[in-house]
Amino acid sequence: MLAKSNLYHIIRKLAQTTPAWATAIRYQTKPDERFDLTLVARRVYGLPGEWPVIMAAAGLQSVDEPLKEQLLVLPTLDKLQRLKRNLGAI
Repeated sequence: MLAKSNLYHIIRKLAQTTPAWATAIRYQTKPDERFDLTLVARRVYGLPGEWPVIMAAAGLQSVDEPLKEQLLVLPTLDKLQRLKRNLGAI
């Protein structure tokens, strides 16, 4: 549980502080994703189970909170997997 909490905070910080020139995924959310974070995860990573990453990047505190249309800054899949390994989250 602690690893997942730490991952949330790391992803959130990455979303807020990644400079425009840095390697990251930049994804503009769509209206149909407002109440389904798995759609974003599927579209970005091809993995609907990565919805907690979307939640963290968007700064949502609950899965019931609607996702605003916004530009998300997300880690690449490779970076996400490294972060999870380092935190023991996988």
